[in-house]
Amino acid sequence: MSTPEYKTGVIHGRFQVLHNDHLKYIMAGKALCSLLVIGITNPDPFLSKRENADPDRSNPLANPLTYYERYQLINAALEEAGLDLHQFSVVPFPVNFPERYRYYVPMDALFLLTIYDEWGKQKLDYFKKQGLKTHVLREVAPEKKGISASEVRELMMDNKPWEHLVPHSVSVLLKEWHIAGRLREIKERLRL
Repeated sequence: MSTPEYKTGVIHGRFQVLHNDHLKYIMAGKALCSLLVIGITNPDPFLSKRENADPDRSNPLANPLTYYERYQLINAALEEAGLDLHQFSVVPFPVNFPERYRYYVPMDALFLLTIYDEWGKQKLDYFKKQGLKTHVLREVAPEKKGISASEVRELMMDNKPWEHLVPHSVSVLLKEWHIAGRLREIKERLRL
């Protein structure tokens, strides 16, 4: 195994729900650094705001999991993938509020991201305006993105097979927490 190029990297996502492509994204970031700080965006409604580049990201149906549940999913998936706890850290990350980054993540780290759409470009712009060192892991059109968390959530709500799209440990926890039922309840509340 080669020595990582950077001491610390910061990667981020909503992870609503953590799926296999999220895991690939995290592991690609980890390959570049000794310590990977994984920022969970939209950690709570007060550290989230509507973004014109991706207006659906603040929709309650797109955010069924709490910060702590996502924290647990990431830890479980990375342990399942063979990482030790000293190789990563999971923190809240208010991506919509660049002026607050310094309170959550090391500003001298390498900031990693993928770009699929205007929202990805907006985040890169946020990082550059803060003077952060950045690295784009992947830039592709939305239709070539791969698995989406919204796809997994839809399958869960419709009682269709979804388990193959997430790490096994994530599947176990999502079932234990009855997330499919929670999603259906949120959808029903939004109809009222």
